[in-house]
Amino acid sequence: MGQQASVPAPNTSIQVIGAGLPRTGSASFSRALETLLEGPVYHCGTQTTMGTPDEIKTWMQILQHWLRGPSDRHTVLKLMHRKLAGYAAITDSPGAQFVPELMELFPTAKVICTVRDPDSWDASMKQVRGKTEMWFVRAVLLPLPGMRHFISYGMLLRDQWTALYRETPPGRDSYTRHVAWLKEIVPADRLVFFDVRDGWEPLCAALGRDVPADCPFPRVNDSEAIDRTAKYHVRRGLTRWAVGLALVGVSVVALVRYW
Repeated sequence: MGQQASVPAPNTSIQVIGAGLPRTGSASFSRALETLLEGPVYHCGTQTTMGTPDEIKTWMQILQHWLRGPSDRHTVLKLMHRKLAGYAAITDSPGAQFVPELMELFPTAKVICTVRDPDSWDASMKQVRGKTEMWFVRAVLLPLPGMRHFISYGMLLRDQWTALYRETPPGRDSYTRHVAWLKEIVPADRLVFFDVRDGWEPLCAALGRDVPADCPFPRVNDSEAIDRTAKYHVRRGLTRWAVGLALVGVSVVALVRYW
């Protein structure tokens, strides 16, 4: 998160399904995939928070149809296929929770799950939840066309995680259940677990690519990126509130003078 939203490229299709949960190095992983696959990567966190309003709205539709059950599966697949056209990979949530659907849509894509110590992951997720669950967030984001839906979007994500991992709010057990779920649904020859701290070699080996020459493995600090994104949207929201209230004030003064 916190980067610029990626732009789809013509004649590009999903080659890698990033099955790692948020806070497992997904931003660094995405940057690495952009280099190896030579195409744009759909990092869900970045696209929904830094992309156009349509990004978050479409994922809300996808989640709503998924939560309705198997009868809406065709709609889920259709919306997802349209949204991911022109990208070489998808990473982060909710993509990581749609692995069965993504494997159906992209049958030749490799499934790579970024991993992290479960306890440190749990602590990191609690930190993120603490920032997004502050009482004033919904009000601050209200003037922003896409981000005004962020809290509702988060609630849909929570409902999906609860359905998959049977834990609310998600904690350490959700992490271990996610890994077990992947081992159950993804063929062993198609599933790779990858720790971004290990750098290029294991990732390149999994994808059959050469290690990039004179190119250090990208290291993106997810915590700093999330903080930057949060501050960016809070500033935007407060600015629009200030402008809106100022216009209301001017209008009231004008009406008083008129009457």
